[in-house]
Order: sequence, then C-alpha cells, then structure tokens
Amino acid sequence: MSFIFHKQPWKGLYLLTEVVVTAFILTPYWILRFSFKSSRPRASWTIRRCLMLKILQKISPSGSLIRRVGQIRRIPDHHAIVEGPGVKGVWVDPVPELVIGQVQQWAENAKVECVRIPGYWIEKKGFDFSIGQPPLPGEKVLYGLHGGGYMSQSAHPTDPTSNVIRGILQHTSINRCFNLEYRLTKRTETTLENPFPAALLDALAGYNYLVNVVGFSPDDIVIEGDSAGANLSLALVRYLVENQAAAGIPRPPGRMILNSPWGDVGESHNTGSNSTIVKNQHSDYLNFTKGSESRQVGLNFVGPLSWRAAETNRYISPGSRSPLMEKLSFARFPRTFITAGGAEVLLDSIRYLKDRMVEDMGEQRVAYWEAGDSMHDFLIFVSAQEPERSQALERIATWLAEE
Repeated sequence: MSFIFHKQPWKGLYLLTEVVVTAFILTPYWILRFSFKSSRPRASWTIRRCLMLKILQKISPSGSLIRRVGQIRRIPDHHAIVEGPGVKGVWVDPVPELVIGQVQQWAENAKVECVRIPGYWIEKKGFDFSIGQPPLPGEKVLYGLHGGGYMSQSAHPTDPTSNVIRGILQHTSINRCFNLEYRLTKRTETTLENPFPAALLDALAGYNYLVNVVGFSPDDIVIEGDSAGANLSLALVRYLVENQAAAGIPRPPGRMILNSPWGDVGESHNTGSNSTIVKNQHSDYLNFTKGSESRQVGLNFVGPLSWRAAETNRYISPGSRSPLMEKLSFARFPRTFITAGGAEVLLDSIRYLKDRMVEDMGEQRVAYWEAGDSMHDFLIFVSAQEPERSQALERIATWLAEE
C-alpha cells in the first residue's frame, strides 16, 4: 500500500477532494438511487440508513478512505490519558507475574512486553463516583473492551464505541464501567507494533486492576466487548479459565456480553456466494471478501504467529470452522449474551461461535439475539439503528436481571 496520501499536503488535498465529490456528486446520486426500494441494500431500510452505510464504507477503519490516507482524526491511545470535561482516566500497572504458559511464550516470540496503560471510568448519567472508588455492597461493574479490528478506536469516553457502554448503563442496574485503552496493532512502512498477544496482556492487567486494586469480586464483573473487543473478551476469559490453578490468577468474571463478536480472524467462513461474507457485503460497512483489506488486518494482528494462527489458534479465532482448528472448549465460561446484526458480514461466524458455546455450556448459559436487518456492531449507532438497538439493550437488561 502506498503511504503518499498519509502525508501533507497530499492528505489534505485528497480529503478535500473526497468531501467535495461526496457532498455534491455522490450524495445526490445515492438519494436518487435509494428512492427506489429495489435499489436499497435492504428493502426495509430507510434512505437515511442507506446513506449512513455508504459513508461508513468510506470512513470506517477498513473503509476505502482510511486505507488511502490513514486516520483522519486523532484517536487517543495507550500512550497518554487524554483529559477533558468529565473524563476520569487512570493508569493501570502491568502484571508480568500473571503472564504464564503459552501466552508468555507467544509474547516473548513477538517481543511484546507488559506495559502501563490507561483506562477510563464511564458512569451512568446522574452518578459521580471517585476514580477507582471501591464497590458498594452488591455492586456490579462493566469491564469494557472496545472494537475497531485491533487497529482503531479507543476506550476514551468521546469515542463512538463508548455508545455501547452508555446504552448498557442506561438500560440496566449497572452504574459504571471501566473501559480499557489496550494497545492497538499498528504497521508502518518499516515496523509492526503490538501484535498478538499485546492486547491480551493489557486486558489481563485491566481485569487485575478491577479485582485486586479497586476490589470488585469477579462474580460482580460483567465483561463487555464489541467486535474485536468481543474477540479480546473471549481470549481473556479463556486465559483466566485455563490458568485457574496458577497462583495469583483471578477467577473468571460472572458474565460476558459479546456484541457482533469477531470470532474468526481467518477466512474459514469465507465459503463462497452462500456465505454472509459475500451475501451481506452490500449491507455492511465491513468487507471480508477475498482480496479485501481484512486479510492484511488479520496478518498484522497475528504477527510472528503467521496466518495459520488466524485459522487454528483458540485465543485468536475461537469461532473458526477450519478442520485444522486446535481443540478448545467453552465448558467453564461464564454465562454469555451474544448480539448479531442480520445484515452483517460476520453473521455466519457469529452463529457458529454461538452454537459452539451452546454445545459446551448448555442453552441455559448462552443467550442470543439477532437484530433483523442491522449491520455490524449496531449498538454503536444511537439513533440510526432503531428500533433494533433499543430492543437489544432491553434484552440485555432482562438477561442481566436474571439470577
């Protein structure tokens, strides 16, 4: 990929051209085209939802615009706490003493070390906790792991992915969330930074912070992840489950919420024209078809482990259907709620992951809700994905209230 448009003045000129063309040529064309229901990605969609999809296909992390010019806004990352009105950030200490076994070996091979990272406390409207305030009696907390393909987005309260957190807080009895700013994988012209298992080491440190610094019981922690954050949630829970016999490893959380989980970093579900990767490519802003940027994103993330790990590693692709997939079990995982969009490209892999979890855990411990014609990670979009967003949040609230 050429990096010429990542630098000024070329980046600015390209962005200006895109804005003018989109506003004065593409948008009028799209409005005219989508006036006919037969031309919409989904007949049930409004023109507004169709326009939103076209814009997202340009500006999402895997979109055409970002591929050409790089990020168009400054995204907070693990290097600093970004202050602002109402922002409650805190540094989380690394826990190298808790990194053992295969994960330790993978980290050494990838030259990934444990580092200090930030996290942000997000509260329900009307509440004001001090930073890291010990839990109230019986209090439950969300532990948030944001999406973005391990290459974009942030835990900062201003990031669009925080809409998922706020939606859950608004609809449930949980009043605060600790959102972790884990390291993102980044490839430059000469280097690859923070491949797997960097984010997992960070997620472990954040979980340890909640349990052993703030003082929450693991039973009162609800891990929530969307997209790649759901992938990371699964990896963290697997690590906690598989290493329970080791000294110092906290118990797994009480519950887990997976929103549009990216369960297959590889291509085992890209099975041709009948797969949702192909059938839903025009109704989603992600693109996982052959030759798309998604393969390179996966290659960056797996790093030295190579592409084979994207098909077979239980920590990286627990939803892979590859015949070479290593043995894995969800038997000791916490009760889990999974959401999916009926119009998203990852739908096949999400359904497969859900079925695997039900097989090991039982139907009573895995709840699933599929949102009709919604696209990937639809809980992010506050008004443009209604009523599906509110319906999903209400079901999550009911599930959390169950004993």
